Amino acid sequence: MFIILFAIELIYFKLANRYNIIDHPNHRSSHTKVTIRGGGIIFSMALLLSPVYLGWHYGYFLIGLFLVSAISFIDDIKTIGNGIRISVHLIAVILLFYQLNMYSLPLYWVVIGFVVVIGTINAINFMDGINGITGAYGLITLGMLYYINASVINFTSSDFLLLAILAVLVFIFFNFRTKAKCFAGDVGSVSLAFIILFFLLQLILKTNNLNYILLLLVYGLDTATTIFFRIIRKEKISEAHRSHFYQFLVNEKKLPHLLVAVIYAVSQGLINIILIVFLSQTIYTLLVLIFISIVLFICIRIITEGPARLFKANPVQF
Repeated sequence: MFIILFAIELIYFKLANRYNIIDHPNHRSSHTKVTIRGGGIIFSMALLLSPVYLGWHYGYFLIGLFLVSAISFIDDIKTIGNGIRISVHLIAVILLFYQLNMYSLPLYWVVIGFVVVIGTINAINFMDGINGITGAYGLITLGMLYYINASVINFTSSDFLLLAILAVLVFIFFNFRTKAKCFAGDVGSVSLAFIILFFLLQLILKTNNLNYILLLLVYGLDTATTIFFRIIRKEKISEAHRSHFYQFLVNEKKLPHLLVAVIYAVSQGLINIILIVFLSQTIYTLLVLIFISIVLFICIRIITEGPARLFKANPVQF
Protein backbone atom coordinates (compact mmCIF):
# COMPACT_ATOMS: atom_id res chain seq x y z
CA MET A 1 0.00 0.00 0.00
CA PHE A 2 2.85 2.38 0.77
CA ILE A 3 4.17 1.84 -2.77
CA ILE A 4 0.75 2.56 -4.27
CA LEU A 5 0.42 5.80 -2.30
CA PHE A 6 3.97 6.72 -3.24
CA ALA A 7 3.10 6.26 -6.92
CA ILE A 8 -0.06 8.36 -6.56
CA GLU A 9 1.99 11.18 -5.05
CA LEU A 10 4.49 11.07 -7.94
CA ILE A 11 1.63 11.19 -10.44
CA TYR A 12 0.25 14.24 -8.67
CA PHE A 13 3.65 15.95 -8.90
CA LYS A 14 3.63 15.49 -12.67
CA LEU A 15 0.14 16.93 -12.93
CA ALA A 16 1.01 19.82 -10.59
CA ASN A 17 4.04 20.72 -12.70
CA ARG A 18 2.01 20.49 -15.88
CA TYR A 19 -0.82 22.70 -14.62
CA ASN A 20 1.40 25.07 -12.64
CA ILE A 21 0.08 24.17 -9.19
CA ILE A 22 3.07 25.63 -7.41
CA ASP A 23 3.73 27.90 -4.45
CA HIS A 24 5.47 31.22 -5.05
CA PRO A 25 7.09 32.76 -1.94
CA ASN A 26 5.69 36.06 -0.70
CA HIS A 27 6.26 38.41 2.24
CA ARG A 28 4.39 36.06 4.62
CA SER A 29 6.22 32.94 3.51
CA SER A 30 8.85 31.12 5.57
CA HIS A 31 10.38 29.63 2.42
CA THR A 32 12.24 31.13 -0.53
CA LYS A 33 11.95 28.52 -3.29
CA VAL A 34 9.15 27.83 -5.77
CA THR A 35 7.67 24.49 -4.66
CA ILE A 36 4.83 22.17 -5.68
CA ARG A 37 1.68 22.96 -3.75
CA GLY A 38 -0.92 20.44 -2.64
CA GLY A 39 1.26 17.41 -1.96
CA GLY A 40 -0.92 16.77 1.06
CA ILE A 41 -3.67 15.66 -1.30
CA ILE A 42 -2.32 12.17 -0.60
CA PHE A 43 -3.99 12.26 2.86
CA SER A 44 -7.51 12.42 1.46
CA MET A 45 -6.70 10.31 -1.61
CA ALA A 46 -5.56 7.43 0.60
CA LEU A 47 -8.80 7.30 2.57
CA LEU A 48 -11.12 8.13 -0.33
CA LEU A 49 -9.69 5.14 -2.19
CA SER A 50 -10.01 2.89 0.86
CA PRO A 51 -13.38 1.33 -0.14
CA VAL A 52 -11.54 -0.42 -2.99
CA TYR A 53 -9.52 -2.59 -0.61
CA LEU A 54 -11.10 -2.10 2.84
CA GLY A 55 -14.77 -2.08 1.91
CA TRP A 56 -17.29 0.72 2.25
CA HIS A 57 -16.98 1.97 5.81
CA TYR A 58 -17.52 5.43 7.30
CA GLY A 59 -19.38 6.63 4.19
CA TYR A 60 -20.61 9.95 5.56
CA PHE A 61 -17.14 10.75 6.85
CA LEU A 62 -15.65 10.03 3.43
CA ILE A 63 -18.17 12.29 1.72
CA GLY A 64 -17.29 15.05 4.19
CA LEU A 65 -13.59 14.43 3.61
CA PHE A 66 -14.14 14.70 -0.14
CA LEU A 67 -15.95 18.03 0.29
CA VAL A 68 -13.31 19.68 2.47
CA SER A 69 -10.51 18.33 0.28
CA ALA A 70 -12.16 19.48 -2.96
CA ILE A 71 -12.90 23.02 -1.76
CA SER A 72 -9.39 23.30 -0.27
CA PHE A 73 -7.76 22.05 -3.47
CA ILE A 74 -9.71 24.61 -5.49
CA ASP A 75 -8.63 27.26 -2.98
CA ASP A 76 -5.00 26.21 -3.51
CA ILE A 77 -5.43 26.93 -7.22
CA LYS A 78 -7.72 29.94 -7.08
CA THR A 79 -8.71 31.91 -3.98
CA ILE A 80 -12.25 31.21 -2.80
CA GLY A 81 -14.34 33.47 -0.60
CA ASN A 82 -14.43 32.70 3.11
CA GLY A 83 -18.20 32.28 3.03
CA ILE A 84 -18.09 29.49 0.47
CA ARG A 85 -15.21 27.72 2.15
CA ILE A 86 -16.76 27.85 5.62
CA SER A 87 -20.13 26.72 4.26
CA VAL A 88 -18.54 23.63 2.73
CA HIS A 89 -16.66 22.97 5.96
CA LEU A 90 -19.94 23.23 7.84
CA ILE A 91 -21.63 20.68 5.56
CA ALA A 92 -18.65 18.35 5.96
CA VAL A 93 -18.82 18.60 9.75
CA ILE A 94 -22.57 17.93 9.66
CA LEU A 95 -21.79 14.70 7.79
CA LEU A 96 -18.96 13.88 10.20
CA PHE A 97 -21.25 14.27 13.21
CA TYR A 98 -23.90 12.12 11.56
CA GLN A 99 -21.30 9.41 10.96
CA LEU A 100 -20.37 9.52 14.64
CA ASN A 101 -24.01 9.64 15.84
CA MET A 102 -23.30 12.86 17.69
CA TYR A 103 -26.81 14.20 17.20
CA SER A 104 -27.94 11.86 19.96
CA LEU A 105 -26.01 14.07 22.39
CA PRO A 106 -27.54 17.10 24.13
CA LEU A 107 -27.85 20.11 21.80
CA TYR A 108 -25.27 22.19 23.67
CA TRP A 109 -22.61 19.50 23.08
CA VAL A 110 -23.41 19.47 19.38
CA VAL A 111 -23.10 23.26 19.18
CA ILE A 112 -19.83 23.22 21.11
CA GLY A 113 -18.64 20.42 18.84
CA PHE A 114 -19.30 22.46 15.69
CA VAL A 115 -17.38 25.45 17.03
CA VAL A 116 -14.45 23.37 18.28
CA VAL A 117 -14.13 21.20 15.15
CA ILE A 118 -14.34 24.04 12.63
CA GLY A 119 -11.98 26.12 14.76
CA THR A 120 -9.52 23.23 15.03
CA ILE A 121 -9.58 22.61 11.29
CA ASN A 122 -8.65 26.23 10.66
CA ALA A 123 -6.04 26.23 13.44
CA ILE A 124 -4.26 23.19 12.00
CA ASN A 125 -4.40 24.83 8.57
CA PHE A 126 -2.75 27.99 9.94
CA MET A 127 0.00 25.93 11.56
CA ASP A 128 1.09 24.57 8.18
CA GLY A 129 3.78 27.13 7.41
CA ILE A 130 7.19 25.46 7.45
CA ASN A 131 8.77 22.30 6.06
CA GLY A 132 8.06 19.20 8.08
CA ILE A 133 5.72 20.53 10.74
CA THR A 134 2.44 19.17 9.32
CA GLY A 135 3.87 15.74 8.56
CA ALA A 136 5.77 15.37 11.85
CA TYR A 137 2.90 16.57 14.02
CA GLY A 138 0.39 14.50 12.07
CA LEU A 139 2.55 11.39 12.44
CA ILE A 140 2.93 11.87 16.21
CA THR A 141 -0.81 12.39 16.66
CA LEU A 142 -1.98 9.55 14.41
CA GLY A 143 0.74 7.30 15.80
CA MET A 144 -0.51 7.84 19.34
CA LEU A 145 -4.09 7.24 18.23
CA TYR A 146 -2.95 3.96 16.67
CA TYR A 147 -1.21 2.95 19.91
CA ILE A 148 -4.32 3.77 21.94
CA ASN A 149 -6.49 1.81 19.52
CA ALA A 150 -4.19 -1.21 19.70
CA SER A 151 -3.13 -1.19 23.36
CA VAL A 152 -5.58 0.88 25.42
CA ILE A 153 -9.05 0.73 23.91
CA ASN A 154 -10.29 -0.26 20.46
CA PHE A 155 -12.30 2.66 19.07
CA THR A 156 -11.85 2.50 15.28
CA SER A 157 -10.69 0.38 12.36
CA SER A 158 -6.96 -0.23 12.76
CA ASP A 159 -6.56 -0.68 8.99
CA PHE A 160 -8.26 2.64 8.28
CA LEU A 161 -6.06 4.41 10.82
CA LEU A 162 -2.93 2.70 9.52
CA LEU A 163 -3.79 3.85 6.00
CA ALA A 164 -3.83 7.46 7.19
CA ILE A 165 -0.43 6.95 8.82
CA LEU A 166 1.04 5.51 5.60
CA ALA A 167 -0.22 8.54 3.68
CA VAL A 168 1.52 10.84 6.16
CA LEU A 169 4.75 8.86 5.80
CA VAL A 170 4.62 9.25 2.01
CA PHE A 171 4.15 13.00 2.41
CA ILE A 172 6.97 13.22 4.96
CA PHE A 173 9.34 11.59 2.48
CA PHE A 174 8.86 14.51 0.11
CA ASN A 175 8.31 17.33 2.59
CA PHE A 176 10.58 16.65 5.57
CA ARG A 177 13.59 18.12 3.83
CA THR A 178 15.61 21.31 3.92
CA LYS A 179 14.43 21.88 0.35
CA ALA A 180 10.99 20.30 0.27
CA LYS A 181 9.74 18.64 -2.89
CA CYS A 182 6.20 19.73 -2.06
CA PHE A 183 4.05 21.58 0.45
CA ALA A 184 0.84 20.20 1.93
CA GLY A 185 -1.29 23.09 0.70
CA ASP A 186 -4.74 23.78 2.14
CA VAL A 187 -5.90 20.48 0.67
CA GLY A 188 -3.32 18.71 2.82
CA SER A 189 -3.58 20.58 6.11
CA VAL A 190 -7.38 20.81 6.07
CA SER A 191 -7.94 17.19 5.08
CA LEU A 192 -5.41 15.98 7.66
CA ALA A 193 -7.18 18.04 10.31
CA PHE A 194 -10.51 16.50 9.30
CA ILE A 195 -9.01 13.00 9.44
CA ILE A 196 -7.38 13.51 12.83
CA LEU A 197 -10.59 14.95 14.28
CA PHE A 198 -12.57 11.98 12.97
CA PHE A 199 -10.38 9.53 14.86
CA LEU A 200 -10.08 11.77 17.92
CA LEU A 201 -13.84 12.22 18.21
CA GLN A 202 -14.31 8.47 17.87
CA LEU A 203 -11.92 8.00 20.80
CA ILE A 204 -13.56 10.65 22.97
CA LEU A 205 -17.07 9.31 22.30
CA LYS A 206 -15.94 5.76 23.01
CA THR A 207 -14.28 6.62 26.32
CA ASN A 208 -16.25 9.70 27.41
CA ASN A 209 -12.84 11.15 28.22
CA LEU A 210 -12.33 14.75 27.09
CA ASN A 211 -8.70 14.62 28.22
CA TYR A 212 -7.82 13.17 24.82
CA ILE A 213 -8.11 16.64 23.30
CA LEU A 214 -4.64 17.09 24.79
CA LEU A 215 -3.36 15.12 21.79
CA LEU A 216 -3.56 18.50 20.00
CA LEU A 217 -2.32 20.63 22.91
CA VAL A 218 0.86 22.07 21.35
CA TYR A 219 -0.92 23.30 18.21
CA GLY A 220 -3.70 24.60 20.44
CA LEU A 221 -1.28 26.56 22.61
CA ASP A 222 0.41 28.22 19.65
CA THR A 223 -2.90 29.11 18.02
CA ALA A 224 -4.67 30.30 21.18
CA THR A 225 -1.79 32.45 22.42
CA THR A 226 -1.27 33.93 18.96
CA ILE A 227 -4.92 34.98 18.85
CA PHE A 228 -4.61 36.34 22.40
CA PHE A 229 -1.62 38.54 21.56
CA ARG A 230 -3.17 39.73 18.28
CA ILE A 231 -6.29 40.82 20.16
CA ILE A 232 -4.15 42.71 22.65
CA ARG A 233 -2.41 44.43 19.71
CA LYS A 234 -5.85 45.24 18.27
CA GLU A 235 -5.12 43.43 15.02
CA LYS A 236 -7.84 42.00 12.82
CA ILE A 237 -7.91 38.27 13.50
CA SER A 238 -9.09 37.55 9.96
CA GLU A 239 -6.07 39.21 8.34
CA ALA A 240 -3.13 37.11 7.15
CA HIS A 241 -0.07 37.20 9.40
CA ARG A 242 2.99 35.31 10.54
CA SER A 243 2.68 35.85 14.27
CA HIS A 244 2.73 32.21 15.35
CA PHE A 245 5.52 31.17 17.67
CA TYR A 246 6.86 28.60 15.22
CA GLN A 247 7.08 31.35 12.59
CA PHE A 248 9.01 33.56 15.00
CA LEU A 249 11.49 30.76 15.67
CA VAL A 250 12.07 30.26 11.94
CA ASN A 251 11.86 33.81 10.61
CA GLU A 252 13.35 35.82 13.47
CA LYS A 253 15.52 33.35 15.38
CA LYS A 254 16.58 31.66 12.11
CA LEU A 255 16.17 28.15 13.46
CA PRO A 256 16.01 25.46 10.76
CA HIS A 257 12.49 24.48 9.67
CA LEU A 258 13.04 20.84 10.45
CA LEU A 259 14.39 21.57 13.92
CA VAL A 260 11.30 23.58 14.81
CA ALA A 261 9.09 20.86 13.35
CA VAL A 262 10.83 18.25 15.49
CA ILE A 263 10.54 20.44 18.61
CA TYR A 264 6.78 20.73 18.13
CA ALA A 265 6.35 17.03 17.37
CA VAL A 266 8.54 15.85 20.27
CA SER A 267 6.82 18.26 22.68
CA GLN A 268 3.45 16.84 21.68
CA GLY A 269 4.84 13.33 21.95
CA LEU A 270 5.92 13.94 25.55
CA ILE A 271 2.49 15.34 26.38
CA ASN A 272 0.92 12.25 24.81
CA ILE A 273 3.00 9.97 27.05
CA ILE A 274 2.03 11.97 30.14
CA LEU A 275 -1.62 11.78 29.05
CA ILE A 276 -1.58 8.01 28.69
CA VAL A 277 0.54 7.15 31.72
CA PHE A 278 -0.34 9.69 34.40
CA LEU A 279 -3.52 11.65 33.83
CA SER A 280 -6.88 10.81 35.33
CA GLN A 281 -10.10 11.15 33.37
CA THR A 282 -11.59 14.00 35.38
CA ILE A 283 -12.53 17.26 33.68
CA TYR A 284 -10.84 19.16 36.51
CA THR A 285 -7.48 17.61 35.67
CA LEU A 286 -7.99 18.64 32.05
CA LEU A 287 -8.87 22.25 32.89
CA VAL A 288 -5.99 22.62 35.37
CA LEU A 289 -3.45 21.21 32.90
CA ILE A 290 -4.70 23.43 30.07
CA PHE A 291 -4.55 26.50 32.31
CA ILE A 292 -1.02 25.72 33.50
CA SER A 293 0.10 24.98 29.93
CA ILE A 294 -1.29 28.28 28.65
CA VAL A 295 0.44 30.27 31.40
CA LEU A 296 3.75 28.49 30.80
CA PHE A 297 3.54 28.92 27.02
CA ILE A 298 2.74 32.61 27.35
CA CYS A 299 5.74 33.03 29.66
CA ILE A 300 7.97 31.20 27.16
CA ARG A 301 6.76 33.48 24.37
CA ILE A 302 7.28 36.65 26.42
CA ILE A 303 10.81 35.60 27.40
CA THR A 304 11.69 34.47 23.87
CA GLU A 305 9.98 37.09 21.72
CA GLY A 306 10.03 40.01 24.13
CA PRO A 307 7.13 42.09 25.49
CA ALA A 308 7.48 44.80 22.82
CA ARG A 309 6.83 42.41 19.94
CA LEU A 310 3.92 40.67 21.64
CA PHE A 311 2.10 43.61 23.24
CA LYS A 312 2.95 46.65 21.14
CA ALA A 313 0.17 47.71 18.77
CA ASN A 314 0.86 47.08 15.09
CA PRO A 315 4.34 45.58 15.43
CA VAL A 316 6.44 44.99 12.36
CA GLN A 317 5.62 41.48 11.13
CA PHE A 318 7.50 41.33 7.85
